[in-house]
Amino acid sequence: MKKYILLVFILSTAYITNAQQLQNSSFYDMQGIINNPSMAGVFQKPEVKGTAGATYRSQWSGISGSPETITVFGSFALPKQKIGIGGYVYNDKTGPTSRTGIQLALAKHILMNNGANFSLGIETKLQQYSINKSKLSESLASDPVLGASDNRMKFDAGFGISYTTEKFQLGASVTQLVQSKLDFYSGNLQRSEVARLYRHYYAHGSYNWDVDGATTITPNFLVTYLPNAPTEFQGGVRVEHNQAFFWGLALRARQSWMLTAGLHIHKKLTIGYTYDVYKTPISLFDNGSNAHEVLLKYNFLK
Repeated sequence: MKKYILLVFILSTAYITNAQQLQNSSFYDMQGIINNPSMAGVFQKPEVKGTAGATYRSQWSGISGSPETITVFGSFALPKQKIGIGGYVYNDKTGPTSRTGIQLALAKHILMNNGANFSLGIETKLQQYSINKSKLSESLASDPVLGASDNRMKFDAGFGISYTTEKFQLGASVTQLVQSKLDFYSGNLQRSEVARLYRHYYAHGSYNWDVDGATTITPNFLVTYLPNAPTEFQGGVRVEHNQAFFWGLALRARQSWMLTAGLHIHKKLTIGYTYDVYKTPISLFDNGSNAHEVLLKYNFLK
């Protein structure tokens, strides 16, 4: 049981250090709507009309109760209506806590004279937060959190904008606008003190540099801002050869390096793998300082 308490402490430190309350992904630049609802139905390659895929992420596997996240996502364009639709479902577990949710996104596409796509998107989210009290009761005894319900179903929403061409993409978004209270605590704390969903602000971008007709280099970045916590930066470079395979290197500031590799099969199926080498917060723990993430994505072509 002490392992769970230690894990909760470590993870709390990690989230504060990295400005994250929501799950993150090393494949953030290949999933579109995960960070911005305006990306629904927006694709830099004109032959793509939709994508669907899934990721599995495991962090700090050397520690009992370490985080595991499964995400299934999809996004499609409706050109005649000039809109995009998309969404994802996820399950995120960390020790005695878990989050399960669904997001639905709708985007309005405004086509520019130069062929660019300016998109406005909204999202709605339904999230279930759970605490497994049987894993905590031995150590926390009569802690007030154990006197409340062990499940919370919460609604939230978000908004985003993006500008996309075949060469580059820029976007910004905000999620958890409602900032719903979780109400796991049954005491008399003020609103500023109780646990709740906090707004997350994102800014992201990428640029496709066609080097020689066969090789494309794509620098990309993601900035996450959460009030009262340090701003988190994620950035890297992905190199693709003949639209057949890719590799890359990225950095999640103050936390980890990311090594990525993958295959594109007939321009439709993408298989990717990322290995994260953590610097903090638990790099001193044997067999616990790394993360693994697998991506499967299918492109629906015109």
